[in-house]
This record gives sequence, C-alpha cells and structure tokens, in this order.
Amino acid sequence: MSDGDESSWQAALIDRLASGPGRVAAAARRAGIPAGGEWSALQVVRHLVATESLVWQARLEQLEASAGAEGRQLSPPTWVWLEPGPWSGPGDDTIEGTIAELRRRRVRTLELVRRLDAAGWRRFGIHATYGRLDVGRLLTVAVDHDAEHLGQIEALIPGQG
Repeated sequence: MSDGDESSWQAALIDRLASGPGRVAAAARRAGIPAGGEWSALQVVRHLVATESLVWQARLEQLEASAGAEGRQLSPPTWVWLEPGPWSGPGDDTIEGTIAELRRRRVRTLELVRRLDAAGWRRFGIHATYGRLDVGRLLTVAVDHDAEHLGQIEALIPGQG
C-alpha cells in the first residue's frame, strides 16, 4: 500500500471510529424494551463505555508505552479476550448520560490515535484470539465491535427487529 493509500485508509478508519457513538446514540434513543434476559439499549451503551476505556484506550496506551526512545517498538504487549460488563458511574442511569460518557471516552480514544506517527501505526500487540494486531487491525476490531452492538440495539427498535 502506498503512503497515500495508507493515509487514506487510516483516515477512513478514524472517521468510522469517530462516527460510532452518533450511530449508537440515534438507535439507542429509539430502542424499545428487550425480551427477557437481553440487555437493554442502556446496558449495551454502558458496555460500550466500559470497553472504550478498559480495552481500546488501555491497548493503545500499552502500544504507546512499548516504544523506545526512537519510537520503535521494543516488545509487543500480549492481550487476552476481555468483555467488560456495563460501566457504572455518574449519569449511568439515563441513556443521555451514558451516551455523553461514551462520546467523551471516544474523543479520548481518537486523541490517542491521532497522535500516532507512521511508526506508531506499525506497533502491535499479540491477542490470544486474534493473533497479531497492529493499530489498524485493533481499530478495525473496535469498529466491528461498535457495529455488532449497534445491530443489537437496532433489533430493539420497534418495527426493525
């Protein structure tokens, strides 16, 4: 992939990551009551909030810390599958408060990504399930995770599920 192609691909990936909370918010505001045992839209969004910090931000920070003085990766971190439960904190009792927290945390994730240089994008960790995940693949997993849970919320919208 040429530098221009890579740069365009990275920008598109960042755009998809940035748009996730807005798509989730729009669906969550229209969602109805789930069937017994299923998570509500509020619980799904609370899960996305927890995942943002405990998975995506934590792993990006580990990748940043794995770089030496010259920016080259010294040692890749290793990661296990992590599926956080719903976040709990101020505003977690309303969809609007939880969406606001998701947006705040996603802004932080985007800040971490936007400060990466070319060497930063090449850093990687070793995931127990996915194998080698460089930054691009990690963010692709994050975008896919958003999409999976967006589908879960959309199934709760009357007339759509």
